[in-house]
Amino acid sequence: MKTIIVGGGPAGMMAALRASAFGETVLLEKNEKLGKKLYITGKGRCNVTNDCSAAELLENVPRNPKFLFSAVNRFTPGQLKEMLERLGVPLKTERGGRVFPQSDKSSDIIRALVRGLEAAGAEIRTGTEVTGLLTGDGEVTGVITDKGRISADAVIMATGGCSYPQTGSDGQGLAMVKRAGHGITQLRPALVPLNTSDSYVPQLQGLTLKNVSLNAQKGKKLLFSRQGELLCTHFGLSGPLTLTMSSVLAPEELAGLDIYIDLKPALSPEQLDNRLIRDFLGCGGRKLKNMLSGLAPSSLQPVLIGLSGANGDKRADQLSRKERESLVSVLKHFPVHAVSYRGFNEAIITRGGVDVRQVNSSTMESRLIKRLFFAGEMLDVDAFTGGYNLQIAFSSGFLAGESVGRYAFGISEN
Repeated sequence: MKTIIVGGGPAGMMAALRASAFGETVLLEKNEKLGKKLYITGKGRCNVTNDCSAAELLENVPRNPKFLFSAVNRFTPGQLKEMLERLGVPLKTERGGRVFPQSDKSSDIIRALVRGLEAAGAEIRTGTEVTGLLTGDGEVTGVITDKGRISADAVIMATGGCSYPQTGSDGQGLAMVKRAGHGITQLRPALVPLNTSDSYVPQLQGLTLKNVSLNAQKGKKLLFSRQGELLCTHFGLSGPLTLTMSSVLAPEELAGLDIYIDLKPALSPEQLDNRLIRDFLGCGGRKLKNMLSGLAPSSLQPVLIGLSGANGDKRADQLSRKERESLVSVLKHFPVHAVSYRGFNEAIITRGGVDVRQVNSSTMESRLIKRLFFAGEMLDVDAFTGGYNLQIAFSSGFLAGESVGRYAFGISEN
């Protein structure tokens, strides 16, 4: 039996590793090397998975989590960690359960997977671009490449989505399966920064805000609220909270939203006001602009004073109740005016993909074309930051590779 895997990212490499146990496996990658996108993940550190249970992982999947139940339970984060360490990559766990190689080098993960592929006997062909699928009588029979046609008994598609197209994840694989008859849901950037129209946000470029809350509401309905970390940029906001919001709220939902940052989420407005009263009463005649060091970073302090309408040169103990309440309001409700999300060039993942209703979740096989399988970011599933998306890629790749032999052909492992 011969299986072709299209795409040499994490899903494709894992699918090839698993499929190799059942017969001849050929991994096709259009780039000059495998794992090009994997190489840049986590700023080169590679947050390869999360130290969590399968159930906890699925809680961090906002779209179609039930579809992933079989894949994530068949190949769990714990099993991935064991496999990588067996392949020679010591791992470490950081805040939030994020798992990284101890070396902080994504290249160590890639080299380990390549070693595994070579040991399993998989054939790796880089610099080979697949341009179409060969099908007949409702079955896949091979692929069309820029170097000719290749026949196969099964094909696993793992070409990624549209994010970071410079790495080869440019949506061509999705276009290919669409031509073959599969439905593709709307494609959007996800886990992506936010453009804002506020003149004061670019002034804060480079500022990281920790332990804050990012909130979005429409009227009285709170649509998003999470606590964590934000990064101010020259165009708007980035950082984990912003990226997570982009996976919850669609671009068209941004219009008319009241988006704000709670800089002191642990304190109620009343508690914060009482703190200001205590601080200002003991100010020793100091000006307001010199009294906010315990509440906000230095670059943020003049912005807070400006938005509150208070006079920064006024003695803090002479602030009126109205001025103090205005300052509290800004600290609890720092306004951000969203314009749009950034594009695919900056998106960590793609929202949308192959319609999962047309894929058997127990095997990753197409319901429309026999012996055609899918894995990774091609599928209409995506998760929050924290290593969950890479785990989805590895889990779906593992299940697809196993299903080729065990379920599609009833073959025992070699």
